[in-house]
Amino acid sequence: MKKLCELLDCEYDTPIDRVVVNSKEAGEGALFVCTDMGTSDRHAFIDDAIERGVSAVVVKRDVGEKSVPVIKVDDPNEVMPKICEKLYDYPLSEMTVIGVTGTDGKTSVATMIQTLMGDDVCGYSGTNGYGCSAFHRDTDNNLTTPDANKLYSYFREFADAGMKYVSMEVSSDALLRGRVRSIEYDVTVLTNITSEHLNSHKTLENYVECKCRLFSQTKKDGWCILNADSLHFEQAKAAATGKVLTYGKDPSCDMYFKNVRLHVGSSQFTMVYDGKEYDVDLPAGGDFNIYNLCAASLVMFVTGHSFGDFRDNIAKIDISGRLDIIDVGQDFYAMVDYAHTPNAISNLLRYLRLLDVNRTIIINGQPGERDPYKRREVPELEVRQADYVIFCYEDPRSEDPLEILRQMTENIHDFTNWEIVVDRSEAIKRAVDMAEPNDIIMILGKGNEKYQKFSDRTIYFCDEEEMEKHIVDRLRREGKPVKERK
Repeated sequence: MKKLCELLDCEYDTPIDRVVVNSKEAGEGALFVCTDMGTSDRHAFIDDAIERGVSAVVVKRDVGEKSVPVIKVDDPNEVMPKICEKLYDYPLSEMTVIGVTGTDGKTSVATMIQTLMGDDVCGYSGTNGYGCSAFHRDTDNNLTTPDANKLYSYFREFADAGMKYVSMEVSSDALLRGRVRSIEYDVTVLTNITSEHLNSHKTLENYVECKCRLFSQTKKDGWCILNADSLHFEQAKAAATGKVLTYGKDPSCDMYFKNVRLHVGSSQFTMVYDGKEYDVDLPAGGDFNIYNLCAASLVMFVTGHSFGDFRDNIAKIDISGRLDIIDVGQDFYAMVDYAHTPNAISNLLRYLRLLDVNRTIIINGQPGERDPYKRREVPELEVRQADYVIFCYEDPRSEDPLEILRQMTENIHDFTNWEIVVDRSEAIKRAVDMAEPNDIIMILGKGNEKYQKFSDRTIYFCDEEEMEKHIVDRLRREGKPVKERK
């Protein structure tokens, strides 16, 4: 707990024990900060926060006399991380801070870093929640990088648990809204940048510039680890304030890979760094995961670790929601993956085509209230690259799922390898029922998420559980044995 005057330049000694940006979380001891999220004006919720017992308010504009202290600042978004640093006693000063950004691969790389380091010394924060060996907690707002008040509370938990490192995903929205503005990173990582989130950033140029801000927040004696094969590598390199190391396919990179062999659920390759070769057996498929492991391995090297320090931990890599395999004894492959951008889906389908399998069957939808351009681009690349595609709803939110599906399919009527099954569970059942030996069924878009959002409700729904249920039902109908999943 701190006094308000210890957190801000003011005369109030009001006790503060937490910072909130949602009036519903207000209460005694809370400081309500009116940050700009770009979607709503939080100044409109000041009275509600006060009614709920908030102890003080930070604003950007005059709001009149209130029954609690009101502190006016130029930019609440800029001030809030500084407040949180002080409130939580500068937790990042106790740890090495690693930030990972990119359109695709953030979760995989950030999770790989924690796995290679060991979760007894490295905390993780990102799409899959936050945690370490001492605890793991899901996040309630589904933000890859939450507001600074949440972030710094996580950092304090990590520091108190004895973590020496924190591996965090950094989204473009967090960079745009200033949620991580006060952080100076020891190591930053670029996976890739392709067109995405244009509903927020408006143009690709804005999006790229926002992503590259992360590298300008790297300490001068820190490291910027960049994918040299990314289309926007040069912009990231130009923004870098730390020492730059590159990774990719070309031997000119500081780390490169060769001798690639891809299988369902695994990859073998040779990693080359600093004149030495390392043979790697990665329990994840796809050359995109080879890129991800190279990035994570470079983080290990620049933080003073040898390959021997983390070799055994490679076998422990398991990224929830990414190429999750469902095997209950069926004679076809069934997988779930979070891929939802055109780049990620294209890379995934290219990987599947390289495997010694029969048909590739895709189940996919497009969410409501998100980038509309993907509704036409993704279905076209799917019907071109997969053997069969089943389109269904996916978090329609306030939009009509039938209208979303109409938009998705209006440009692919010349193709015959697709159908619409509106209900997602029924779409999964349809794919399971049509699967033949050595086929691959892949559900895309939501990974390990456990909900579906409609205009009037949010329901529990897990792609992986639905897939397993329908496969088990089919095996039992056919009188075949069901084995327990590992």
